[in-house]
Amino acid sequence: MASSRLFLLLPLLFAAGCSDLEDTLGFSSASAPAAAAPVRVSALAVADEPLAARTGAAILGQGGSAADAATAMFFTLSATYPAAAGVGGGGICLVRGASGQVQEFDFLPRAPAGGGPMAVPGAVRGFYDLQRAYGILPWQRDVSPGESYAGAGFPISAMLAQRIAAAQTVLRQDPVLAGEFLDASGRPRGEGVVVANPALAATLAQIRLKGAEGFYGEPLAAELTAGANLSAAELAAYRTSIAAGRVVRFGSISVALPGPQSGAGTFAETLLANISQAAAQQRLVPDAAAAAGVRQTLAAFRIANVPADLGSTGFAATDASGQAVACAMTLNAPFGAGRTVAGFTPAASQAGYATAFLTPVLAMDSGSQLALAAVGAGGPNGSAAVEYALLKLASGQPVLRPADLRATGAEPFATVNLIGCQSVCVAIPDPAGHGAGAAANSPDTNSQ
Repeated sequence: MASSRLFLLLPLLFAAGCSDLEDTLGFSSASAPAAAAPVRVSALAVADEPLAARTGAAILGQGGSAADAATAMFFTLSATYPAAAGVGGGGICLVRGASGQVQEFDFLPRAPAGGGPMAVPGAVRGFYDLQRAYGILPWQRDVSPGESYAGAGFPISAMLAQRIAAAQTVLRQDPVLAGEFLDASGRPRGEGVVVANPALAATLAQIRLKGAEGFYGEPLAAELTAGANLSAAELAAYRTSIAAGRVVRFGSISVALPGPQSGAGTFAETLLANISQAAAQQRLVPDAAAAAGVRQTLAAFRIANVPADLGSTGFAATDASGQAVACAMTLNAPFGAGRTVAGFTPAASQAGYATAFLTPVLAMDSGSQLALAAVGAGGPNGSAAVEYALLKLASGQPVLRPADLRATGAEPFATVNLIGCQSVCVAIPDPAGHGAGAAANSPDTNSQ
């Protein structure tokens, strides 16, 4: 495993095919960027599921902050993309405030003290704390879109249809999941079929009305713990870990990565070091360096086989004040523990590799202005695609078109979503997926 020292000191050169640089690039420690004049950026949202991206853009169009948009996207995904995001799961979010400071909100699902299949959920507490710190709109407005989709119904997206088909064995083991996502003959429902989840709508109503206590307190806590391996005390005691963001210098840009307290931070740090080393020592262009870095990092962590679906996703949002949010979410397995409680599935208690590949990043240029809000999730190719974008930025190349982003390729459930900024900002969903980017005020006409 590469050490922090290696990451901070490793020199970086770029080979033929990249922009020539007179100076050697390198890693160095960097404090969070000093307070600067707010950068004027577009209000954008990007996600694996189009309804979530459009919900985020609509919230931005109502005057919401990037944190409001991210919160609304999460609760929408809880209804429209429950294979990979939900109130029973957790994740990591990086937030850049309008003044330039970066904070990390870590609310991963935690294994219960007594063991068992269901994890202690962290997502509701995490987004409640994030929205309270950086949101502008009332909490209720951010939760209500997801509640509406769960109650009134939504069309299955192309990406969700793929995950339903891949996880149908899991779905058949739970009557609620089977009723929503399998037809009368037990076959997976396809893209465009409208489904609903009234029980989830009722749970989201409690969260909308009571905040985090609507989830972690009574009466929902009693329903969640009844006959399960979780205790009411564990639910009540769950707290988000909030810390100053870890910001490192990478060539001409500053990069915020998850901290070393999680497997995600360690993997991201090691992967970026290995990709950079491949670019320098093997004189590889960014795409080949990313592939080489993945192979080396997986070998260093002794990861031989990665499941095709780790039940993870990611999304990002920016607003006109310069605030930016990148979130990577997981249920630790497709549809979590595969058991429905109050309309949702708690995350699987065993994380496996799911948390290691959560890679939210924020990048700032030499003027401390936002250059990138990106997130990879679901597998090493998602993480590599994010760090490929960082490699291009550090070499002076813009990341403003789908062609500028490395697709996650043959692993359909490893994903990358990105908002890149250089004079203007653009939202780029995974070129290998079926997500969407949307701009505030006109989400339909600005979808990408």
